[in-house]
Amino acid sequence: MPTREEVAKQPLEQRLGCMSRTPDDLAAAINGHTEAVLVRRPDSKNWAANEVICHLRDIEEVYFFRLHAILLNDEPKVYFDPAVADRFAEDRQYLRNHAGQALSAFRRRRAESLALLHGLTPEQKQRGCLHPTRGRITIDDIVTMLAWHDDNHLDQLRRALEGKA
Repeated sequence: MPTREEVAKQPLEQRLGCMSRTPDDLAAAINGHTEAVLVRRPDSKNWAANEVICHLRDIEEVYFFRLHAILLNDEPKVYFDPAVADRFAEDRQYLRNHAGQALSAFRRRRAESLALLHGLTPEQKQRGCLHPTRGRITIDDIVTMLAWHDDNHLDQLRRALEGKA
């Protein structure tokens, strides 16, 4: 799996292509698996496949709104605590969510995100936000992060389906 730095060196269209394939890759990965397999955690610390899909759905929504905030405001301040992902999983009861419905919601939101991203001018892709520890993050940087994030979680999902951490 490529590092985030390696993904950043890819042309924008390649990163967007990765993002556009993710919903189908997820669907192919879970196809034919029972609900019991989809909600089985490989260990006490790692997510089940179902939780990975719900996480991607919710992060897509966060970043969809973040992209709009960047386009509507000059250098908005943003923050995302990594611990929030685990709180989302618990608070939103990811294990009780239906994987197919979560995937459908992710697919819809991802299509909206891609339509927005494909419609941006080069100047708009360089608009950014300010993160307290990462500094300035452009929309182009966000595309890198999402493409890498997709690959990372797709790998995690496949391992979970195999019962591996």
